[in-house]
Amino acid sequence: MSIFNNSEVQLFLLIGIPGLEHAHIWISIPICLMYLVAIMGNSTILFIIKTEPSLHEPMYYFLAMLAISDLGLSFSSLPTMLRIFLFNAMEISHNACFAQEFFIHVFTVMESSVLLVMSLDRFLAIHNPLRYVSLLTNNRVAKMGLILVIRSLLLVLPFPFTLRRLKYCQKNLLSHSYCLHQDTMKLACSDNKINVIYGFFVALCTMLDLALIVLSYMLILKTILNIASLAERLKALNTCVSHICAVLIFYVPIITLAAMHRFAQHKSPLIVILIADIFLLLPPLLNPIVYCVKTRQIREKVLGKLLTTCRSYKLEY
Repeated sequence: MSIFNNSEVQLFLLIGIPGLEHAHIWISIPICLMYLVAIMGNSTILFIIKTEPSLHEPMYYFLAMLAISDLGLSFSSLPTMLRIFLFNAMEISHNACFAQEFFIHVFTVMESSVLLVMSLDRFLAIHNPLRYVSLLTNNRVAKMGLILVIRSLLLVLPFPFTLRRLKYCQKNLLSHSYCLHQDTMKLACSDNKINVIYGFFVALCTMLDLALIVLSYMLILKTILNIASLAERLKALNTCVSHICAVLIFYVPIITLAAMHRFAQHKSPLIVILIADIFLLLPPLLNPIVYCVKTRQIREKVLGKLLTTCRSYKLEY
């Protein structure tokens, strides 16, 4: 017999913004715009990289992987966020919740992994530019991408199965507008020790990615300081600015949220919910903007496509 037939709770309840339920319809407008810009921005990055042969290089392939991760995060959280803020529909079934948290965590781990290999890419490009192309061939980049996908899937795959084995008896109110593993397991009335331990292990893997990114930039900084010319130093450092911004945009909300849960004794539920929403909304929204602004090749190709489209539109009319 299914575990759900023996449990008292058949549905989970998601939460919008406490105290502002009456304004959810107005809050949905900027949220919808953010999702629209994020999806269009990352889709544009993928289209430009695919259609421009000059961008068929390791750096841009990794950027495409980052865009895919951002699209995955957007589409994973989109259904429940829009249901809550547009229709005040808070209910979500167990299976739908477990599926959502699986995809959110998969793309979160994937984004962390991509940011790590992008830091490796920057290190190789600065430390050994003459061998950069020979070291990062298209075949190796493809293998790295496949390894990242497999790693993300294997790390997160146990989550829905370990959640499914738990019993949910009385509490059914989640803490966010979407399902997360650590949030869902707290509602269980049965022993969730396995979930706690494995969830901590996955969190450590993500923090290990951050530690290796920091180590990469320490090595990058050491290499840059050994460059004699100040102009060459600034040029080398400038190639890392976009990636540093992406790392900060992704990890700062995660670390802030973890610190608040761990150390803040009288934390505001509203602030926790806002930071949790920022964690899923901002990286997909800002990453394409940062890379378009700071990466000249991407910016020129995007502007070129827009100008070509505008000219074609004028000729037609």
